Amino acid sequence: MFQLFQRKNHIPWNKGKIVGQKPPLKLKEIWAIRIRLQMDDEHRDLALFNLALDSKLRACDLVKLRVSDVSQAGRVASRATVMQQKTKTPVQFEITLQTRTALDHWIDLNQLSSSDFLFPSKSSAIPHISTRQYARVLNGWLESIGLNPRIYGTHSIRRTKASLIYKSTKNLRAVQLLSLIHI
Repeated sequence: MFQLFQRKNHIPWNKGKIVGQKPPLKLKEIWAIRIRLQMDDEHRDLALFNLALDSKLRACDLVKLRVSDVSQAGRVASRATVMQQKTKTPVQFEITLQTRTALDHWIDLNQLSSSDFLFPSKSSAIPHISTRQYARVLNGWLESIGLNPRIYGTHSIRRTKASLIYKSTKNLRAVQLLSLIHI
């Protein structure tokens, strides 16, 4: 009976692909990407990469951030709160000094106002970069340091901070408290 529904020469969608959880980045990989972006003067990418690590937001929430979501009175704040699209719950996250510096530089360089999207699209069709564009940018970062982009994904960035906290503390409660602050 099963053979009736099977097509000849049908290739499964996941043949030859890595399926399952994508691994988080390691600390040395994070620094390799940061240094590469700094050396290449990729201001947007550096701000995007740092904010993705700090915020632990899904790609769909990250690309839709506005300047006002992360700044107050013309300067990037040390904490931000964002409503998640998928869960409709607010999430609060710390913005490290390194990320604040990169964001301030990016905002000043592009003269973005508080109502502008933080990562505007170059296309007039959509106002901010798409999640697909973010994934392509991430692939470029990974390739630039010699990693296989098929192994990692945008969710790898989201998982990185929590995995680093766990690796250093071996305490799951610390990960929950330090990494997953919900209001």
